[in-house]
Amino acid sequence: MLQVGLSLPRSPKGAASGFPVAEPTKGDNTGAGQETFGSSPVTVVITSEADTWDIDASSCLGCGQFVDWDKMPDPEQPAHIPRDVLSKPPKELKRLAREGYWAASRALRAQVYHQLIQQVACRLVTPDALVYRDVASRLFGKLSVSSHPLPEFLEGCSMPTYCLNLEGVTALKKILICVGNLFPDITYSPILPSLVALLLHYSEDEAQCFENISRLIASNTPHTSYIDQSFLAHQASCMTFGDLANKHCPAAHKLIASTSENVFEVYSEWLLWLFHDLPFNYAIRVFDVYLLEGQKVLYRIALALLKQYRLSVTCELEGTGIKADLQAFVQNIAEHVTVDKLLERAFGIRLFSRKEIWLLQMANRKALMERGITMVQSRQSFHLAVDMQNFSSSIVTAQEMRIIWSWIPERFSLFPPLLLFTTSEDGCSLQRFYTCCEGYEPTVLLIKTTEGEVCGAFLSSDWSERKKNGATSGFFGTGECFVFTVRPETERYEWVFIKKPELAKAMPRSRQRSPSPFPASLLGSSPDGHSTSSNRLTVPMPQRKGRLSPFLAIRHFLLPSKTASMFMSGSREGIIIGGGGGQALSLDTNLLWGHTEHCETFDNPPLCQENFKVQLLEVWGFQNT
Repeated sequence: MLQVGLSLPRSPKGAASGFPVAEPTKGDNTGAGQETFGSSPVTVVITSEADTWDIDASSCLGCGQFVDWDKMPDPEQPAHIPRDVLSKPPKELKRLAREGYWAASRALRAQVYHQLIQQVACRLVTPDALVYRDVASRLFGKLSVSSHPLPEFLEGCSMPTYCLNLEGVTALKKILICVGNLFPDITYSPILPSLVALLLHYSEDEAQCFENISRLIASNTPHTSYIDQSFLAHQASCMTFGDLANKHCPAAHKLIASTSENVFEVYSEWLLWLFHDLPFNYAIRVFDVYLLEGQKVLYRIALALLKQYRLSVTCELEGTGIKADLQAFVQNIAEHVTVDKLLERAFGIRLFSRKEIWLLQMANRKALMERGITMVQSRQSFHLAVDMQNFSSSIVTAQEMRIIWSWIPERFSLFPPLLLFTTSEDGCSLQRFYTCCEGYEPTVLLIKTTEGEVCGAFLSSDWSERKKNGATSGFFGTGECFVFTVRPETERYEWVFIKKPELAKAMPRSRQRSPSPFPASLLGSSPDGHSTSSNRLTVPMPQRKGRLSPFLAIRHFLLPSKTASMFMSGSREGIIIGGGGGQALSLDTNLLWGHTEHCETFDNPPLCQENFKVQLLEVWGFQNT
């Protein structure tokens, strides 16, 4: 879980942060000073106007060589380029890119980049090289220096230049200004300067670089996005990364949640790790695979960096120092792992399908819109959903609740916790439990036993879903459900397919349109949950206005066994959470006695003593109004 802190990305000296920069004409040292763009010192002139860039148009007209070879980490090695390499099928090209084949030849990489980008499906009217030449001529003319407004989408964004020479830096500015003129819908895009800079290393001229970046901007491939172009889209992708880090990097996430007050501030820089902090020879290898595989590969590599970072931490960090520590780690990644090993580990992470990730990103966008977070704004008090001063629970402390909140999907953790039911005030009545909890989705169940142990569950669906099974007590919920312990130890146990997504296959669309009914599972049935009905489980999930939980719905998967997807169930006799070979949690109708054991759905150990007596029980919802 990330707590949303709406801070802008880093803006070091020399970043596009509202003051102009200009390359001085030859022999002109008046007012010059040394500022830093990325890792390369570049001479700049600071003028008195606060919203313009000065462009030296004479410095790179007709020049296709934008690289300072002294800054390149390794000299390019000549290599034999097979004539048919660019005609290989996509799967083979992906393998070659992952293995670093393009790195053997600058000419090969330049050819591959141009051809791959030309194959990207994009909007019918997309500016090309001819348009750029016309607009650049009109904007910059033949004057040696001209002033132009800072593009809006660069407000507060850094501008790394990698190994570009002074002509390359000027070309970078010109291309970004033209993008601002020709793509007025772009309002926020912090990684765009980095992508243009990387492309310039392998472009014949400015016009070719502009055409290629324009095609990435204008891509309309379904469920695929190359470049976020608004603050809303950027925040949603940061939340999505937080969700994935929460699931795939539990050790690193636990470290971050325990040492940083605002987890979102740490995760919101995930793209800058890749396209600002990584050294050039790492960033360009990331770019190789990114062009072929889209944004999903960026999630993989950032997760691999996070995993590697956790391995490198040898002592506990204090305060918010983890943010700077992570940045320093990425900048010095070569001391910890080679680029080949980093990519190998990244592609060893088994993510869900591109469509499932897209669904999650859309859900996060919807949550941000409902919260009114659509434009760049100052940090607000709600960025920490759990108010440490005012939060009050009879079961957990505010710090413990913050850790639980850090496990919750991003789109829900935007909202502060709201107490819906407590046995200390509402009594030990299952019917009262249902009455208080129905209409709220999702919910967090907390249990304190008479032995002082604390455990619980995050439940993704409304308890009213139980009524859709009629007299039976069928299971419902989604793969975002999980169970956890708080005391004596803090641990979370997620859906088994989070750890092993290869066990589940994507549900064909034809099957999704007509989901089969859920097989009945009675509370009084055998604990192994076996049934004579089909073992392909699909659960109809009715769409309600305002619903924010389409992610990991069972209808999207063909599962090998229904016993591995028994999330939550309720009847007049009690409630069950987790099934298959046992029940992670079960409570009786008086909410006084419970049982816990291993179950297949969450692959959990007993969450406390197997047979326990409830001292207190609370249910928390999300205050989204």
